[in-house]
Amino acid sequence: MTARSAEPTYDFREVTEADLPMLRAWLAEPHVAEWWGEGPEVSLAEIVEAMESVETEPLIVELDGRPIAYVQSYDPHLEDGHPYQDQPFGTLGMDISIGPPELVGKGHGPAIVRQFTAMLFEEGCPRVIIDPDPANARAVRAYEKAGFVAFDTRTSVYGPALMMARDAEDGE
Repeated sequence: MTARSAEPTYDFREVTEADLPMLRAWLAEPHVAEWWGEGPEVSLAEIVEAMESVETEPLIVELDGRPIAYVQSYDPHLEDGHPYQDQPFGTLGMDISIGPPELVGKGHGPAIVRQFTAMLFEEGCPRVIIDPDPANARAVRAYEKAGFVAFDTRTSVYGPALMMARDAEDGE
């Protein structure tokens, strides 16, 4: 039995208005605030905007019915002027944050990213990209554990980004 087969199974559900106070609290946590946006209120407004958009799918990740993380996928080709439109058509980007601080460093990040990426591949997505700040060593390690490989470093309106990708043909 491999370690991967022992990973928990996560459930993904749409973000609802009832989740906004929880998300505000998560966005204020130091381990999230350091890397996510320009403060909890601005970041929360971006999530609310994503709830109404066609290019982004904001989701709550649950483990045994408990919300533990926020994840979103987005299509850079649907957003005018998105800096990642150079990626192959059908590519989806993703962002993730573990909410409760006591769950950071427990292996949930790589496991969630692996499961979510597999779901996107099953839906026909050919490539998934993720763009951590190069200084966010914990995130970079998590994404590497989930099978992502760095292919570029960029600076955009979102700040410095280590571009990482995983392609569907790379398999599970």
